[in-house]
Amino acid sequence: MGQEDTKTPRERYRAQVRAEIKEHAWEQIAAAGVPALSLNAVAKQMGMSGPALYRYFASRDELITALVRDAYLSLAETLRAASATGADLAGLAHALRDWALTDPQRYFLIYGTPVPGYHAPEDTTGISDQIMTTLLDACAPLPAPDRSASPFSAHLAEHRGWAGGHPAPPVALHRALTFWTRLHGVLSLELAGHFTGMGFDPALLFAAELDDLLS
Repeated sequence: MGQEDTKTPRERYRAQVRAEIKEHAWEQIAAAGVPALSLNAVAKQMGMSGPALYRYFASRDELITALVRDAYLSLAETLRAASATGADLAGLAHALRDWALTDPQRYFLIYGTPVPGYHAPEDTTGISDQIMTTLLDACAPLPAPDRSASPFSAHLAEHRGWAGGHPAPPVALHRALTFWTRLHGVLSLELAGHFTGMGFDPALLFAAELDDLLS
């Protein structure tokens, strides 16, 4: 019996309404950005009163947190699925780009400019660590240039909380972090439209940056 089958009708209805609220929230975010998100506007779209909607999400920040968690979990699952099919580091990179292009607003919610006045709960860090674990698993077995003398590698050897205690050596941690930051730099610029009118294919730039990282 699945988890959904064990829920009461009331619990299933509540889950359905929460899912619908999140759908309307994404529509608002796509139209005007996260700062413009309004629970009262969502309630109006759904034909509900404001107080009725607050029974499902107590505040705007609680709704944003639910969206953040959904986004992180979606990306984590995407990368895990790619890894399970044998994808290497390049395969994970393309899975990341495909995921981002499918829904840029979802990407920017977790990797874009912080939402003014919003502070994500600490447990969201644990969810994002799932993403880094998949990346580190792909980086750990690979040969990497000797950066043992690098001040940053030495720093990573002492402070590796971002890695969630992953057993990868500092060189692999450095490689994973370099991979992550450089590809996100290209992706963020592409999704924000900064390459528009430059006359080149962003997919080829992404591939070239990836080739440079892997070499």
